[in-house]
Amino acid sequence: EVFTTTKLRRRDVFVTSKLWNDAHFPNDVEPACRASLNRLRVGYLDLYLMHWPVADKTKDDKANDDKEVNDTVEPPLLDTWRAMERLVDLGLVKHIGVSNFSAKKLQSLVSNARHPVSVCQVECHPFWRQDRLLAYCEENNIHFTAYSPLGSPDSAAMFRGRTKVPAVMQDETVRAVADRAGRNVGQVLLRWALQTRPHCSVLPKSANPTRLRSNLDVFDWCLPEEDVRLIDAVAPRHRMV
Repeated sequence: EVFTTTKLRRRDVFVTSKLWNDAHFPNDVEPACRASLNRLRVGYLDLYLMHWPVADKTKDDKANDDKEVNDTVEPPLLDTWRAMERLVDLGLVKHIGVSNFSAKKLQSLVSNARHPVSVCQVECHPFWRQDRLLAYCEENNIHFTAYSPLGSPDSAAMFRGRTKVPAVMQDETVRAVADRAGRNVGQVLLRWALQTRPHCSVLPKSANPTRLRSNLDVFDWCLPEEDVRLIDAVAPRHRMV
């Protein structure tokens, strides 16, 4: 609809989708991709990511109450990747990549890939810096994308049985840097990511128009190097997702 009601053309918009865990078997990959294309009403995807390095229960497994099935990497990730490579061959997808992969799991794909791993999208913020993975991606020409750069403040519910969840946006060091910079904490975290990972993309998430505008106001100023080092040193080291 946007391409018929605005001046935007398809080539002006970079469209990404993801392969979910229950469609890892090679015969399920193309139907899953085509289903995404139909929902988005586009003829191709610019980027298609394997969402997690695990395979979930299939619909048949979930319907069988007498069979216990655990999350497992079956089929092997390389089998799923090869089915994704075929999507490129068919012209359904321009680039393929992964999400939530470690350097070790990524390496096994890179060494066997026919089409390159274009993107690795992972959680990344001062509490979960991903330095080793970032270095691996840079060495292998894989674009690194940081999601949850604000520490995923809405993910506390994911920590079952825990009453205290580390919050990057409440960290005293980060808040002090924000006060000195005259910026809000979210802007400081985004600026830290941009300065310390200049070749990466950073994906904050918000549906609030004011916060969306605020998140974009991070390109014409910099944090002092001393403040960058202070944020580099914050603890704990903990993932949120």
